[in-house]
Amino acid sequence: MSIVVRIDVELARRKMSVGEFADRVGLTPANVAVLKNGRAKAVRFSTLDAICRVLGCQPGDLLEWVEEDGVEQTEQTETADRTT
Repeated sequence: MSIVVRIDVELARRKMSVGEFADRVGLTPANVAVLKNGRAKAVRFSTLDAICRVLGCQPGDLLEWVEEDGVEQTEQTETADRTT
């Protein structure tokens, strides 16, 4: 399973720079880059709230779940191995 963060899409729609966004949300530009590049392991609800307030969007506009290739097959194989 992979969660894709779409902050860059929302910033482009609003023609907002990463610097302005970071200032308004209260994050460093480096932490915004971590979110944009999909390297974040977690996001606090308070941060998600601030991002949605600044961008005027819903969490679903920013986050998308995408199934990774082969993950489902691997999980099915592991489940089958445990039951036999």
